Amino acid sequence: MAITPRLEQRLGQSLVMTPQLQQAIKLLQLSNLELSAFVESELEANPLLERDDEAPVDTPERETDSDGDFEDAPALDDLSLGDPAGSEMVTAGDLDADLGGAFEDGSVTVGQFTASGEGGGYDGELPDLEETLAEKKTLRAHLEAQLAIAHLSPADSLIAAFLIDMVEDSGYLGAPLEEAAETLGTDIETIERVLAVLQTFEPTGVFARDLAECMALQLKERDRYDPVMQIFVENLQLVADRAFSKLGQLCGVDVEDITDMLQELRELDPKPGLSFAPDTAEPVIPDVLMVRHPKGGWMVELNAETLPRVLVNQHYHTQVHKTPMSREDRKYLADQLQSANWLVRALHQRATTILKVSSEIVRRQDAFFQKGVSHLKPMVLRDVADEIEMHESTVSRVTSNKYIVTPRGIFELKYFFSSSISATDGGDAHSAEAVRHRIKEMIDAESPKKILSDDKLVKLLVADGYDIARRTVAKYRESLKIGSSVERRKQKAPPT
Repeated sequence: MAITPRLEQRLGQSLVMTPQLQQAIKLLQLSNLELSAFVESELEANPLLERDDEAPVDTPERETDSDGDFEDAPALDDLSLGDPAGSEMVTAGDLDADLGGAFEDGSVTVGQFTASGEGGGYDGELPDLEETLAEKKTLRAHLEAQLAIAHLSPADSLIAAFLIDMVEDSGYLGAPLEEAAETLGTDIETIERVLAVLQTFEPTGVFARDLAECMALQLKERDRYDPVMQIFVENLQLVADRAFSKLGQLCGVDVEDITDMLQELRELDPKPGLSFAPDTAEPVIPDVLMVRHPKGGWMVELNAETLPRVLVNQHYHTQVHKTPMSREDRKYLADQLQSANWLVRALHQRATTILKVSSEIVRRQDAFFQKGVSHLKPMVLRDVADEIEMHESTVSRVTSNKYIVTPRGIFELKYFFSSSISATDGGDAHSAEAVRHRIKEMIDAESPKKILSDDKLVKLLVADGYDIARRTVAKYRESLKIGSSVERRKQKAPPT
């Protein structure tokens, strides 16, 4: 066939995201503070938008029965944001609830904002100098980054996140462990076990409960925490009192050795957390409230204090529309009305989505709220997304920077998610950390003459009730920094 230029027609379908739909998606991942900043910028830019600070917000809520199932929620169209004199409220019932069909022509842009929720300009000016400076990481962010690669079980990860919240700027724990154990519904031994893992994090000395423990952690890292040094550290009050003779008698060394040990302590950091930027002292304002229902089960509702209260001033629009104006002014007025209507609808859609996701999380993690952290179930984004018939990416955005207040404390919604491995008998799923632990046990117990291959590990795991693939076993083995069967065979081979 000759190669010549030609024209062809092809029929196909593609998903086109309008600017309004893109921004509606971005609204989902904003925290309540970032959302408030964005709404403030829209109130300043759009003359048809009004803030409603008087009328209370009638927030939708959902209830669970004794079996953990949610009863029917109030109709979503019943959400009212107020209707003061001279203004006509546009509710979700007046608008199309499907954001995907919003403004198909894509001709209107409703503001511009960055990931932080700040309003952006259209003048193309360069950012100010202070906006280009590198941000210094906080101690909390540094610890959370290490927690993400610590390979803890879902329950232990939740405990670890709770302990990170207890850490002060100095690096010390700000509350007794008994408080964490009581709040999370577990024993003190479990809390101490997780704390031992956290005390291996950098900087060395964090999560200490007092100065002596902070010093001990740093000395252990230097391999200098021998019995004599232990007695020295446990009697720091004698150092403060300058009772060196008595301290020497307790340690069984002379004054010269005491001077050398004191010099070693002076090289340590008594407050390791101060090397990081101070954490902003902002109280966490929950987006969702969860309380016990008098008839049993749970009641989940949105926090009205975090919901922006805006409305469309239709009365003002009608008055301005009647006055003579140019074509450009009329187009501007129509665009602002469309923009205002979109914002009201997007805020309602965001609130509804948060409520749906939160309610499903509470239903699935009912055992945790009832019995404690040891009953935390493995759960992934797909579990919630399939149940509420939404995409996983939507659930991911909703659970970021959103907090729920529960009888066991305030938690970020994402804390309740963890990977899992299905059971072969159709029973409850196993957490990924439990599978990693089982793989390590098998490899540690293998005979040097009978090294377990990945295929053999799969067979043994399936026999134990884990429904797992070979590539998953290989991934978990590599995450544990364990070599392949060939490498282990060479390592465990007897010397010749």
